[in-house]
Amino acid sequence: MLQQFLQDFGYFALFLGTFFEGETILVLAGFLAFRGYMDINLVCLVAFFGSYAGDQLWYFMGRKHGRKLLARKPRWQLMGDRALEHIRRHPDIWVLSFRFVYGLRTVMPVAIGLSGYPPRRYLLLNGIGAAVWALALGAAAYHFGAILEGLLGNVKKYELWVLGGLLAFGGLLWLRRRFKAARVARKEAAAIQAEQRAADQDSDRP
Repeated sequence: MLQQFLQDFGYFALFLGTFFEGETILVLAGFLAFRGYMDINLVCLVAFFGSYAGDQLWYFMGRKHGRKLLARKPRWQLMGDRALEHIRRHPDIWVLSFRFVYGLRTVMPVAIGLSGYPPRRYLLLNGIGAAVWALALGAAAYHFGAILEGLLGNVKKYELWVLGGLLAFGGLLWLRRRFKAARVARKEAAAIQAEQRAADQDSDRP
């Protein structure tokens, strides 16, 4: 049943997952490739195209609507401002490496587009970064399965536990990100309220 599902929808799900975020679903696909449910070469190829396409989209949206996008969420605004500082200092390095920095996958391409980074240069370096990321993470997940097999023996007995653990880990990362975003939003709201109170007090003075 699992094998049939993955044959029908696995690569499409991998493309969508890497298009929008990527890390957890690529690790999961790499482990499934080790178990023989997916092909590791196709996993890396699909992950490359998904990541590349998603980051190209965010880059061009950043060029046209960067400030509006970042202003939608207080956390994005703060992270976007920091990302712009990094990009202005070492633009090429960040274009190549931002995928490997947790939490910057969506904000950084928007900030890169907003910074005025050249489209053709981004097209090339983003492709190199996506290829390195897909190959490195896919291969690491594949070999993670081999290490588990060396430690546990027959991995098939623990297959569902490993898959469940990887999904749970991805869910925890997602929840952590949401809680952090909510905390930043509360701090931002409190700062705005404090500024408003200070402005009201100044206006009440004779």
